[in-house]
Order: sequence, then structure tokens, then C-alpha cells
Amino acid sequence: MSEKINAVIIDDEILAQDIITSYLKKYNQVEVIAKCNNGFEGIKVINELKPDIIFLDIQMPKINGFEMLELLDEAPVIIFSTAFDQYALKAFEVNATDYLLKPYSEERFDEALKKALSQLKNIDNHSEKIKSLISHLDEKQEYLDRIVVKNNQKITIISVDDLHYIEAQDDYVMLYTAKGKLLKQKTMKYFESHLNPKDFVRIHRSYITLIKFIKEIELFEKDTYKAILQDGTKLPVSKSGYEKLKSFFNQ
Repeated sequence: MSEKINAVIIDDEILAQDIITSYLKKYNQVEVIAKCNNGFEGIKVINELKPDIIFLDIQMPKINGFEMLELLDEAPVIIFSTAFDQYALKAFEVNATDYLLKPYSEERFDEALKKALSQLKNIDNHSEKIKSLISHLDEKQEYLDRIVVKNNQKITIISVDDLHYIEAQDDYVMLYTAKGKLLKQKTMKYFESHLNPKDFVRIHRSYITLIKFIKEIELFEKDTYKAILQDGTKLPVSKSGYEKLKSFFNQ
């Protein structure tokens, strides 16, 4: 690590950016090298400039701080800020560098920054904490309304309403949508628990599909079925998947 510590501020509120900048003035070793108004800018700046510390807002338009964190190539030391996310506070207490609950005092800011500066000496441990934080947040039982995917330098936001089905691809999944297909580094288990079961069903260990996108169920061989989708795609249906589908269509 160089003698100068580079910092990036990511917050959609200019006032919040100004407060952090003001609080940092007495820290001669810390230099703010960029300020970003949203997560898209933040990802680009972090991947290009590779700062030592980022100050990251959680509630932002387009993509939030958690979604942005998941898309980073490398995770620097992060101080989060939030106005009301109580679940996040619990997760941060276990896994994060620190968090600032808005509005926060200069004394509270100093405490968080000192903690972050000490963690710069152990980046490997910090990276593990970030992975643990993402895993902890994934356990939150909240149904998705959108999915954020990064492909090289392009970021795509998929509305769950546009999602037709999902296919397992080792440590990734392929998302088939109304506008094409995209690869996402998440597990089938994650999507099975985070997609509304009123709309999506896991029909096979390798497939989750939108229920209303199923046109019909076809007998393939003895006790073996396939789901025929609206676009003509045929997907295998396991025995447990068939039982789930029967319960839906018999309602």
C-alpha cells in the first residue's frame, strides 16, 4: 500500500459527499480521488482507479450499494452509510468494516475511518468479510423484483417480470429473458428462495421457470414429463417438479 490512501465517495446526495469530504480534511494521508452519484459510476471508478477505501451509500437509484458490491472485481475497504436499513445494521455488526447511520457525527465518522485504516493492513481478511457479508445478505428472505448482471463492463438490470426461466450452469445460472439470455454468478438455491413461489417453480434440479410461461406439460416417456414453454422450449420435469406443477394447475 502506498503512503497516500486513496478514497472514493459513492452517494447520490451531494450534501452527504460534502460532509465526508469535510470530515476527511484533517486526515492528510487520505485523498479523495473521485466522487460518484450512483452505483454505475462507482463500479467503473473503483475498477479503474482501485482505491484503498470507499464510502458507500446503500439506498441509491438504479442499483443500490449491495448490488454494486456484488459486481465489483475487487473489494476495497468499505465504510457503508445508511438511513434506515435495520437488517443491514445487523449484518454489518458481524461482517462489515463499519457502517454510518445517517445523520452521523464527526466523532462517529472518525471512529469508522480509524477502523477502516487499521483494516487496510489486512486486505485478505477484509475480502473474506465482504464475501461473508454478501452471503449473509443473500440469506435475507425477500423476493426479488429485479436482478443486476455484469457482463464485462456492461451492467444490465432485469425486471423479474421479464424473466422466463433459469438454467443451472455449474457455479453460475443462465437467465433466459424476454430480451435474451445472461449469465449470473449465483446458485439455483438462491433463486429458488428469492423468487416469489406464486410466480416461479423449480421443475428440475437444473431449471426454474415462470409458471405462466408454461404452455403445457407433455408426457415424454413413462413417468417422464417435459414442460413446453410459450416460446416452444422444452424443459425436463423431475418427479418432484411434476408434483409441484400438478398442485399449481389443479388450483
